[in-house]
Parts: sequence; C-alpha cells; structure tokens
Amino acid sequence: MTTTSAPPPATPSRSRRAIAITLAVIAALVVAFFVFASLYADWLWYRQLGFDGVLVTQWVARVIMFAVGFIAMAVPVWLSIQLAYRLRPVYARLSSQLDRYQEVVEPLRRLGMWGIPTFFGFFAGFAASAQWETVALWFNGVSTGTTDPEFGLDTGFYLFTMPFLSAVVGFASAVVIVCLLVTALVSYLYGSVRVGQRELRISKSARIQLAVIAGIYLLIQGASLWLDRYRTLVTPNDRITGAGYVDVNAVIPGQAILAIAAAIVAVAFFVTAVIGRWRYPLIGTALLIVSSLVVGIAYPWFVNNVQVRPNQLTLESQFYERNLASTKAAYNIDGLEKTDFEAVTDVEPGQLRADADTTASIRIMDPAIIGPTVRQIEQYRSYYQFAEPLDVDRYEIDGQTQDTVVSVRELNVNQLGDAASWYNTTLVYTHGYGMVAAKGNERTADGNPVFVERGIPTSGELTLDQEYEPRVYFGEFSPTYSIVGAPEDTSPIELDYPRGQEGESQTKTTFDGDGGPSIGDVFHRLIYSLKFQSTDILFSDAINDQSQILYDRDPSTRVQKAAPYLELDNDPYPSVVDGRIVWIVDGYTLSANYPYSSIVSLSDAISDSSNPQPRVALDNINYIRNSVKATVDAYSGEVTLYAWDAEDPLLQAWQKVYPNTLKPISDMSGDLMSHVRYPTDLFKVQRAMLGTYHVDTAQSFYSRDNAWKTPNDPQLDTQLQPPYYLTMKMPGQESPSYSMFSSFIPGGQDTRNVLMGYLSVDSDAGSEAGVVGSEYGKLRMLEINAETPVPGPGQVQNTFDADPDVSSFSNILQQGQSEVINGNLLTLPVGGGLLYVQPVFVQSSGATKLPTLQKVLVGFGDEVAFENTLQEALDVLFGGDSGASTGDTDVIPDPVPGDGATPTPTPTEPADGGGTTTPTIPTLDRQAALDQARDALAERNTALQNADWTAYGQAEDKLTQAVERLLELEGDGQG
Repeated sequence: MTTTSAPPPATPSRSRRAIAITLAVIAALVVAFFVFASLYADWLWYRQLGFDGVLVTQWVARVIMFAVGFIAMAVPVWLSIQLAYRLRPVYARLSSQLDRYQEVVEPLRRLGMWGIPTFFGFFAGFAASAQWETVALWFNGVSTGTTDPEFGLDTGFYLFTMPFLSAVVGFASAVVIVCLLVTALVSYLYGSVRVGQRELRISKSARIQLAVIAGIYLLIQGASLWLDRYRTLVTPNDRITGAGYVDVNAVIPGQAILAIAAAIVAVAFFVTAVIGRWRYPLIGTALLIVSSLVVGIAYPWFVNNVQVRPNQLTLESQFYERNLASTKAAYNIDGLEKTDFEAVTDVEPGQLRADADTTASIRIMDPAIIGPTVRQIEQYRSYYQFAEPLDVDRYEIDGQTQDTVVSVRELNVNQLGDAASWYNTTLVYTHGYGMVAAKGNERTADGNPVFVERGIPTSGELTLDQEYEPRVYFGEFSPTYSIVGAPEDTSPIELDYPRGQEGESQTKTTFDGDGGPSIGDVFHRLIYSLKFQSTDILFSDAINDQSQILYDRDPSTRVQKAAPYLELDNDPYPSVVDGRIVWIVDGYTLSANYPYSSIVSLSDAISDSSNPQPRVALDNINYIRNSVKATVDAYSGEVTLYAWDAEDPLLQAWQKVYPNTLKPISDMSGDLMSHVRYPTDLFKVQRAMLGTYHVDTAQSFYSRDNAWKTPNDPQLDTQLQPPYYLTMKMPGQESPSYSMFSSFIPGGQDTRNVLMGYLSVDSDAGSEAGVVGSEYGKLRMLEINAETPVPGPGQVQNTFDADPDVSSFSNILQQGQSEVINGNLLTLPVGGGLLYVQPVFVQSSGATKLPTLQKVLVGFGDEVAFENTLQEALDVLFGGDSGASTGDTDVIPDPVPGDGATPTPTPTEPADGGGTTTPTIPTLDRQAALDQARDALAERNTALQNADWTAYGQAEDKLTQAVERLLELEGDGQG
C-alpha cells in the first residue's frame, strides 16, 4: 500500500506581498495626510488670528492627558494580567471545560496580554483627554478669599479642586475594577481560582492579588465617600442647593463614618492577603453594606421625617440664610438696590413733566418688527440682507445720546440664483457693505424709520466726521469661505457696491487687510481644497500669491475659538467704533460648583420670545460672570479679548492656562467703551434668580409668599417677555442712563397678572478710555406696593385689545388687504406710576411686507389712549397736556430720494480712497415711480385721517405697485 503525501500549501508570491504592503503603506499615508491637512489648516487659521497659542495649548494638553490616561489604565491592567499568569499553579487540575478554554486562548495569549491593556488604555486615554480642562483649572486654580460656611474651605476648592478630585476618584475606580475583572478571569482560566462541587478554591498568589486589588478599591471608595461630604454643598435639595439640617447632622457625619469603615475593611483585605482568611473582610464588607443602609439612608430619613418636617423653618433657617447669601454672591445680585414704590394709577394734566427726559427717549421703532421695512428701503439688491430682529445701540448725535436700531448690510449669496457659480460666490461676492441705523424714538410722516446712517455708498451722522471703513467681510451671514487679495497692480474683481462711478454699474475693490491664511502657493491651496472639498481652490487661475482665504467668519465662532472656555451671549451686536464696524460679543465664565448657590437651567433662564431655543454648552449652573468683552473687526476679522471682570477667579485661572490672550480694560478706547452694554443673557439669568432671591429673610424665602416670575410676552403667551434697552431715569436716579429693564408678576399658576416688581440694570459703561462707569451694572428693583394693584403686561394687552377704538381700527384694516402688528409692550416708571407704551404697525397682507408705524397705544392705571403719535397719545391720556416731550413730537416728512425733503450728509469716502460716489440722477421711469409713490402716500394718509378704508386700500395698492416698480428699476441698474 502506497501513500501520497499532500502537497505543501501554496505561499503567496513575493510580488503579491510587496503589492499588499505597498497599498497598505499608501493608504496609511493618505489617511495621515488628510489628518495632517485638517490639523495644519486649523493651525494656519489660529496663527493668522494671533491665537495659535490657544490651539497649541489644547493639543499639548490633550496629548499629555491621553498619555497619562493610557498609562494609568494600561500599566495596571498589563501588570494584573502578567501577575495572574506568571503566578498560576503549574500542576493545577483543570476541568475538561477549562482545558478547552485554554486550547482556544493559548494561541492568542501573547496578543491578549498586550492587546487587552492597549484596548482599555485607548479608552481611558480618550476619556482623560476629554477632562484636560478640569485638570488645567485645578493646576492653575486660585484662591477666591471667600470661605464656605460649613467646612470653612476657600470656595476655590469647590471651583477647581473638587471637580479634579472627583474625576481622579472616578478614573481610579474604573482602573481598579478593570484590574479586578481581568485578574479574576486569568486566574480562573489558568486554575488559580477553581469553582466546583460547591467549593471555591483560590491559590495563595491569586488570593494575595485579589485581596490587594479589593482593598485598594475600598480605599478609593472611602476617599469618594469622604469627598461626597463636600459635594453636599453643591447638590440640589428640596428647596435649596447645598447642605441642609439633615445633611449637616446626618448625611455628612454618616459619610465620614462610612469612609472610615471602608478604610478599615480595606485593611482587612490587606490582612487577608497575608494570613489567608477571607472571613474577616467578607464580614466587614457585609457590615459596611448594612451600615450604608442604616447610616446613609435610614438615619437621614428618620431625622428628616421626625425632626425636620415638623420644625422645618426653625431648623433650616440658618441653611436658608446660607443659600440666600451664596446665591446672591454667585449670580452677582447681592448689590441689588431695592426701593418701595407706591405707584399711582390716577392721571392728571402735566403728570409727566418731571420725566420729560425719559419720555423723549421712548423707543417706538420695534427692532423685532421693522426689519422688513429696513430691508425694503435699504437692501438695494437681492444679494444683501439684514439680521432679524435688528439690534439696538446708542450714539452721540449733536451732543445728545440717541438710542438707535441698527443692523449691518450683509451678503446673501443664496439669492444669486443663476449667478451662483463658484467663481462668483467665492471671488466676486465676498462682503457686505455698511451699517444702517435709525432713531428708536422717531418716525417719518408715513411711519417709516428715521435713518441716521444709511445708503450705498454709506452716509450719515455716524460717519460724517471720521474716516470710515464700511465693508463687512466678517458677519453673521458671511459666506462659508471667500478668497480675497491681489497685488496692487491687479484689476479688482470683488464687488464693492452696486452703484458705480462715471456711469459704471458696479464699483469693485480688493481686500487689503490680514483676515485669513495665505493660499498663494500650491501646497496651501491643496490643504484648503481638502478642507472644503473643492478642486476649484486648487485649479483656479484667479488665485494669486497674495490671496487669502477667509472662513469661520461669524463673530461668535471666532471669539469661541479664540476663547474656548467662554459661554457666549446669544446677542452679538455691531457698532461703529473709531471709524470701523466692529461686532461686540459678551463672554461668560460659568460653574456648577459654587457652594450653597442654587442651580438654574441656563437655557431655560435665557429663553424668551426673542430667543426661544438657545444653545448652551453648560446648562445647569450656579455661578456666572461676564468676565470678557470681545470685539471682532468686521473688515479684518481681528479678535480682541478684554478682561472685563479681572476679579473673577475662573478668568484668573484661564488666564494662566491661556496666557497673553486677554487685554486689560485700560486698552479699551473711549468710543468702544461708549458702546459696551450690560449683556442680555446675564440679565435674564439674574432676573430668573431674583424672582425668588429678591427676599432677604429665611422666613420669606421659606414661605414663598413673595415669589415672583417674569411675565409671558403678551404677543406670544408661551414665551417669556424679553428685557429691553432704553435710556431712562429710574426713580431715585439723578439723570437718565442707558439701561435694561424687565418686570415681575406674582409667581405660581393662575395668579393675577399684576406688577409686583420692576427691575433695571445700568448698562452705560461711560465713554472714558479704560474706565468703567461707576454705575455700570447697578441693579435697581422697584418693589410695588400691593395695596394699589398695577396691571401687568398681560392684563394691559387685554385692555388694549378690548378698547373699542383699537378693535375697530384692527377689524377694519384686517377686512381689507392689511394686517395690524402690535409692537413691544414697554413698561416705564414715570409720572409716579407705571406707563405702558405699545407701537402699532400696519403692513400689507400681500407679498410685499412693509410694516409702518401708524398708531401708538399708551396706558396708565385704567386709562388708555390710542393716537397717531406718542406725543398725541400721552397728551390725550393725561388730560390734554402730559407735560412730556417725545421723540415724535415733530413727525418728519417721509424722505423721497431726490426731492430734497430730508437733507442727508455728504457720502463718506471709502477708506481705500475709492472716492465719493455722486448720487445717480433718477431716470424718467424711476421719477415717475417716485411720483406715484408720493401721491399714494398722500392719498393713504388722507384716507386714514378720514377713516375711509376703501380709499385707504386703493391707495395702499398704488403704493405697493410703485414700490415694486422702484425695486424692479433698481434691479435693472437704473438706481
């Protein structure tokens, strides 16, 4: 019998192996280059902005923390596996099942011994790198000089050290648990631990290893229990955040006892590792569990139900006092100035004479409504847009502070239509143009805004006496990226503005700032081609050696990347500062670890009808400071960070983490200082806390008999009423100041909608360079005497809507082709009481939305007036002569371009020396449309005064046709 041996298995040829290795190397290089391109592009962006240190700090910190986490997990796990394997019994009897397990595991043993620690190490490394900021704050933490009332520790311990220790304890617990599991698994597989016939056998080496690991775990748990004593000061309870009577007298002592007990049981495990008796540690563990149930749960329950609940106010008063003091300090509301206010509700002639300065500044142009009107008048081309709602600011005009409604004319490349090629959207349409500003307290005869800055090229009071840079390369609606810049002798290709010089249809420009990374060479073009997934960047011949790429152009995005530790205000706003448009952004430092300060949901606190769904990084907080004021230059994109609250301990720590990124307040110019304001979101958070924490005694806090809440917006009853900025004088103030205001009604459900409190904060930082006004940030509260009920916003709105004149006006208009829009309902403490003012706008219900201010509603006590102007309404309300002087006393004729009705300042020469553009002489078609519009306006006003609503509708149709014709002519270049 012969046998034939099997042929040897075929081996891959050397060429195939070489090809496989080559492909693998190429794939790895491609992946590595993509990763490099992404990181390098980020570094280029930060370097150009001057904040490359921020990015490098993050990279280095993450790498270090990854390495620490990897080693801290991988080394103990590797050591546990090695010890369990090397100390295995050599001649142990194994079951057939374990034999089969070993046969499977043994070929993979080496891989497992190194692979398992590496696997867990990577997870631990990524988890640790995510905690680098916690470690950085601990390492750079500062003393606050304030101690907590329970343990006497500096509050910096809670802000910086406690989060770090909690993270270390949690990480260490995870490491020990993994070590315990892998030790038990290896010991079982190799016979050190045998289970069978109702018997558990553990070898000496396994006993020592398992007992030591168990003891270490219990020591860590003891440390965690000890740390939990301090966590009680930042843990929300029934009424307060922080330790109450039960915590101080039962929970904290119980945690101390359990921590010591855990350490004793850990010692018992260490003894077992030496003497080999498991009875003592097991008994100790059982007793520890029983003790945790008795000391940690049963005893606090007993104290709460037997002692505290029947005597809650008596026993908890001192802890309520702690919470009141700490919460007020953490939210910076401890300086609240409260005034009892006995509001009058009767009206009499001349009642507002003492408040004439305040009434002259009442804003009747609602920034949330007039956006479409500003767009129709000032947009000029479809590829421009304005933000909605508009922003508010103030400027000094003719020696007087003027509240204004402002917006920036930004680019909207989505409206280019068929012209939206890569070339146009990237190289031609690169920037917006100019600021638009209108007086908040004035109107034209037709109900339109009275502009103080407008037009293309721009002209107005804001830029009349200074060199002005109107171009907006960085804004809230800027394109994703633009490529700009060229040598001086190159013909410009960027569209500057649509009205040209010497008969040309367009004026073009070239960006000459330093706004983005250079892409003048092939390598950098390749980097950004990969980043933006665009081959056009790589192959376009319009890109030259001077080209820059502008991206991440939203002001909030730029500030967030420059200062990643800040939570930013949701309302950045533009201002003309020292001849340049800058975005002003407020930044906050937040924490949830301030002892005895109550937790608030940041998203809930700042949510209202103006911002119904805010996005926040850290939601539940109990500490907030407006620590940084930031500016973003709209032309160059330059970001400047100012340390606004240098006393903030969190900011001091972050300044150590990111050195040389903040400038002192002394570097702020007087012009910039005059446009800084108290931030909206901070005020919203403070008013949310003051609804409860305006009281001063534990008894009032406990009874909640004087709890307040912010009223809902009368126009959107499901959202809170937003605060508003006005230049106004509060009772007790010597002169009006630019401030922010809000009101309070009783808390709870189904309560009366009457005013209980009126809150203001001084928002004027002054105009002296580097010096903050002494009154800035001053919180003032009027506590309204309940004996004379003052209607709240909801009640006043119902009164307005039910007024016969108002309802008749609305019904007649809505039956035609118009709709009535109620503006913001303002509450003002004037005339010894509280005055309500609401502008009423009318707009067509057709496609062209052009809200115009037609009426003003006012209310005082139970009296209501409804007239064409605020001045008339106040005079009617207060018996024929209110004594007030309002901004719309003399209604300005509606400006018609070219008729000379409203003089306009000479257009500002662009900063690049492009020259002044002479307004184009209207063509015959355009002049005809203007005449038609003027006639329609006159007919509509006459019809409105005569209440002839049929004629009113016909005149409005004519006006709409004229406006549409004007827009059509503008689109044809005849403007």
